[in-house]
Amino acid sequence: MSSTKENSYILPTIVIAQFLCTSLWFAGNAVLPDIVKNFPTETNLLANLTSMVQFGFISGTLVFAIFAISDIFSPSKVFFICGIAAAIFNMGVCLELSDVHLLLLFRFLTGFMLAGIYPVGMKIASDYYKDGLGKSLGFLVGALVFGTAFPHLLKTFTASFAWQYVIFATSALSVTGAFAIFLLVPNGPFRAVGQKFDFRSCLSGFKNPGFRSAAFGYFGHMWELYTFWAFLPSILLLYNSKHAHAILNIPLFSFLVIASGGISCMVGGLLSQKFGAKHIATIALAISGLCCLLSPIFLFSSSTYLFLIFLFCWGLSGTADSPLFSSLIAKHAPASLRGTSLTLVNCIGFAITIISIQVVSLLSKQLSVQYLYMVLAIGPILGLWALINKKSH
Repeated sequence: MSSTKENSYILPTIVIAQFLCTSLWFAGNAVLPDIVKNFPTETNLLANLTSMVQFGFISGTLVFAIFAISDIFSPSKVFFICGIAAAIFNMGVCLELSDVHLLLLFRFLTGFMLAGIYPVGMKIASDYYKDGLGKSLGFLVGALVFGTAFPHLLKTFTASFAWQYVIFATSALSVTGAFAIFLLVPNGPFRAVGQKFDFRSCLSGFKNPGFRSAAFGYFGHMWELYTFWAFLPSILLLYNSKHAHAILNIPLFSFLVIASGGISCMVGGLLSQKFGAKHIATIALAISGLCCLLSPIFLFSSSTYLFLIFLFCWGLSGTADSPLFSSLIAKHAPASLRGTSLTLVNCIGFAITIISIQVVSLLSKQLSVQYLYMVLAIGPILGLWALINKKSH
């Protein structure tokens, strides 16, 4: 069994490596105010910069799925190579770029390599932990959330230094995480022999009610989550500008709110062992959907404490369901295509985030900002419908 003493270091190693490597995800967002100075005419840079990472990730997941990379090859070696490559491409934004398209290209390539880190990390965990996968993925996705938030914390601590230090630090972290997996985590005992990509085989998972309901619940969750994360600094900045008494440290609170979701991932994973993954995921998705609907009230509250409490509730509930959906998908996927199934569902989910980010960015120019984030409730509502109306067992 994977839970024996001799393998007790495996999960912590995967979790730490996942955290280190995924710190690349929002590295560009954390230093966006500095990057914007080089491209003053780019009015949609926040949405485009975030979308290019997501688009790169989607392209990567498609390539990985088509060639069944993490099922045919050693997932630990795949993770290692992608962690190194992602670190190199991340450094590209530090070059003196005069063309915004080159900046977007480097973020695209970083996202492409993240396809060999996030879903492959889940694949590695599923090869080690057959029982209690929800708990294991809870820690793993929690690490992703902390990694996503971490550049904002780095920005807080390096405020007196050049913005490039945030990029240098995240690239160094990714290289460290890649080597940790390569040196310490061999192929897991439950790894099934891989097979070549068969599009019909992957789609056949959707014929399974459990797979289908988890996947559609995940899609609804993804419509909301990354758009909330991407626009969180803008929400904090707007609050500061609207209330003279508010002097919130934007990078610090961006980190704290996003990182709080890492804790809820881990707690949700632990609770799923007692109450079931589907049950906890449904509750979390309902709460985050409610946050979207109530955003016009709380995001414009004159009370800073009420505003922050609301943001933390949103941050906590917005991620708690993510590892549970992944564990349900892994549970109901064909064993020999588990990695490819996780990657394919990730691919669709992140494609949805691009649409959501661009929709909110466009609506921000047409709609009162007070009601803007209610649009994010569409995802949780549809996701809840899929969970409630489809059997997952």
